[in-house]
Amino acid sequence: MVTPGFILLVRPRGDESPAMRAGYTVTKKIGNAVVRNRMKRRFRALARALLPEHGLAGADHILIGRQGGIELEFARLEADLGKALGKIAS
Repeated sequence: MVTPGFILLVRPRGDESPAMRAGYTVTKKIGNAVVRNRMKRRFRALARALLPEHGLAGADHILIGRQGGIELEFARLEADLGKALGKIAS
């Protein structure tokens, strides 16, 4: 079984704002600065593509990079995030 390239944490803020926020973190264990920044850029692109339609309103969404996530195809990451957001919505 292949694990996803990230961990998704979603936490409702509890304020009355319906705005969705996104955060990204990649540790030094993943690679050097170039690799970490590339992974964060991919996370930003994923969030722009999926959070407006599938995210939880009024919540913070945090993507934590995992080892091997940088090698995964973008379409695979997008499918994994869509699946994770679907589980949270239900």
